[in-house]
Amino acid sequence: MPEFPIRKVAVITEEIFHDGGPSAKNPRRRAAALAVVKNPFVGRYVEDLQPAMEDLKPLGLMLTDRLIAALGGDPNAIDGYGKGAIVGTDGEVEHGALWHVPGGYAMRERLGGAKAIVPSAMKVGGFGAKLDVPLGHINAAYVRSHFDAMEVGAADGPRPDEIVFLLAMAVGGRVHDRMGGLAAADIKLWDGLR
Repeated sequence: MPEFPIRKVAVITEEIFHDGGPSAKNPRRRAAALAVVKNPFVGRYVEDLQPAMEDLKPLGLMLTDRLIAALGGDPNAIDGYGKGAIVGTDGEVEHGALWHVPGGYAMRERLGGAKAIVPSAMKVGGFGAKLDVPLGHINAAYVRSHFDAMEVGAADGPRPDEIVFLLAMAVGGRVHDRMGGLAAADIKLWDGLR
């Protein structure tokens, strides 16, 4: 089984008080956690990558736990999430797709079985590349107030033989949300599946 040695981990937090309108009663909080890891697949084509997803599950759980702590420690307060990967230039975008199960699984588990798909983005990028990690509501994909993105990256990565795996979470929707649609307070049991 491939291994993914970690070179570094970082956690970034934000509090958004306003976006040009009045200050919010409670600021929106967002955080992202990233791990810069060695890519064991560089320089060769590997047909069966899926077994490596199992190797990444502990990393997904570790980053998720750090995000929950950065956002105050209460997983019940978190209502937005997303994930992504930036693959160094000696890898291929499919190496970033390894993160779909481990990243999504970890957040769903720690957030009590969230129902909505975890929005995702990935790309191949050079040193210092950034990624707009998409965010959506954890229990319903159609909650417009939670459609957002957080730009994340490592200043010193990915090196050509590395991958930057990213997770992001949020507490609350956009501070000046006024686009209508399904409200977070009106989510029903199966809304996450549509």
